[in-house]
Amino acid sequence: MTPKERVYKALNHEEPDRIPWGEHSIDYNVYEDILGRETLVQSKFREAKAYWDGRRDEVVECYKRDRLDLIRALEMDIAFVGRVPPKDFRPEPFEKIDDVTYRDEHGSLYRISATTHDLMTYQVNLPPVEPPTIESLETQLEEAVREPVTAPDESVWELVRHAVREMGDTHFIMVMAGDIGFASFGHTDEERFLNLALYPQQCALLTKIHGTRLLKEMDVYRGLGVDGLMPCGDLGSSTGLLASPKWYREHVWPWHKAYCEKAHAVGLKVLKHCCGHLMEIIDDLADAGYDAYEAIQHSGGMDLKVLKPRVGGRLTLWGGIWHEHIIMGTPEDIRNDARYAFKHAAPGGGFIMGSSHSLAVDAKRENILEMKRVRDEWGIYPIDECRLVLP
Repeated sequence: MTPKERVYKALNHEEPDRIPWGEHSIDYNVYEDILGRETLVQSKFREAKAYWDGRRDEVVECYKRDRLDLIRALEMDIAFVGRVPPKDFRPEPFEKIDDVTYRDEHGSLYRISATTHDLMTYQVNLPPVEPPTIESLETQLEEAVREPVTAPDESVWELVRHAVREMGDTHFIMVMAGDIGFASFGHTDEERFLNLALYPQQCALLTKIHGTRLLKEMDVYRGLGVDGLMPCGDLGSSTGLLASPKWYREHVWPWHKAYCEKAHAVGLKVLKHCCGHLMEIIDDLADAGYDAYEAIQHSGGMDLKVLKPRVGGRLTLWGGIWHEHIIMGTPEDIRNDARYAFKHAAPGGGFIMGSSHSLAVDAKRENILEMKRVRDEWGIYPIDECRLVLP
């Protein structure tokens, strides 16, 4: 069975030959640990600096080579790809203040995170965003309805087309796509969620504008030869939803449903990435028509043992191995996660193995290799609990 066939079986809630494996994000250290060479793929500040230096083509070539080589090396089933910056992309560099601090053209300050190595905002020096008027938003909505779909520069599909050429016959090709979340306005998350409560009419209109444009944008994915889309929009934190279930159902869910319907109409699967505790709306996500739900955060209360009987017949569940254990745990932790996930979520199909978030900075090589081993040895269908033991 090919990796592509394996994934389609899982998405159709059938048992493949073995559990498929995929991730939606893999940071640079994993490529370097597994492939044994330096990379610019998801290399955080190093990647940003390469773009500043005018090395766009070098970055894209790294993605084309290293992303596919890693998927082959780990024998993953899903190749996740996305748009890349267009040819001749060279953003204006930030001003360097010291070895870890930079300032943008607006005067806002950024620091290189000691944990993730991202260049992250730590001081916003901008005036507050004024609430948009209802009249201006209604005008924007009318424009969004009327405006034609504009095809992006062909060069942004360089990675996607390369993956389709090299792996499209064998692997499930998934494109990272835009999503609709709790639309609001402001410079920070705090401002945006406060404004969601203070200006509900404006935020409802912003949701309609975003939703209208996102549905129209679906047309750009026609003809790429990919298998599915992954809209990445978080709706929850580790303790609960970021906004009320009522707001989600009234303003966001109709767009999620329309998105899935349009994707299915053009032959694409929709695999939803969503972090956090979502139990209050998990049935809504299933009813929206998503084919899979990824980033299932067990540490945030999303238990596969509970999810499988509740929505497992409607949503393929994708996860099982704790993000925290991949970074801070041991191979024994990985084995325990796999035993639990394979026992409770894999039987009958409808399950894809993956991290509860991603293979991120500081992910341990030995833990990633243990993920591969347990999938290869324990993830054979039909799932036999007697296999879920130490070697």
